[in-house]
Amino acid sequence: MVKEQTVDEQTNLQATTKLTPDQEFLQELWEEHLRYEFDTHNIEDTLATMVEDAYVNDIPVMTGGVGKPALREFYSKYFIPQMPPDMELTPISRTIGTDQLVDEMMVKFTHTIRMDWMLPGIAPTGKRVEVAVVAIVRFRDGKLAHEHIYWDQASVLVQLGLLDPGTLPVVGIDSARKAINPNLPSNTLIDRASDCN
Repeated sequence: MVKEQTVDEQTNLQATTKLTPDQEFLQELWEEHLRYEFDTHNIEDTLATMVEDAYVNDIPVMTGGVGKPALREFYSKYFIPQMPPDMELTPISRTIGTDQLVDEMMVKFTHTIRMDWMLPGIAPTGKRVEVAVVAIVRFRDGKLAHEHIYWDQASVLVQLGLLDPGTLPVVGIDSARKAINPNLPSNTLIDRASDCN
């Protein structure tokens, strides 16, 4: 579900200058697309916001599809039915250009169902996950042309207990929390490595 924005979050998302009508259109279209994916779970409405040759690329695990037939299969088999019921998106920042939008969000969920779009082949762990996600969305002809979605897969795997942060330079939930609170400690992995040498 797309979380309602607080006044502070709304202020954070507004640029220091007013949006042009074209930028407002892009923002409204993207928010409509997200509502269809995360709130109404409507595959055809989601696809209607996209051009025929649109593509989605979940960069960390290379899931998604190219073209509406592939996206219809992705959305209907993997993405929408494999979304945890407590999935929550919270905006962090948004940048809107003339034909592109960049959204930084906090995604929170409990891994209670199979999620092949994010965790291919991993059985539900029942663990809670918080991860910062960046979506780079290109528009063409008044619709979405592509989505490049990035997140820290190592952080997700640490939170699920599938990757040991004690032996690798990775962190779990702290990565996501640092995205919304820059005052959290920095350089802890460097300090840890220095202590080991």
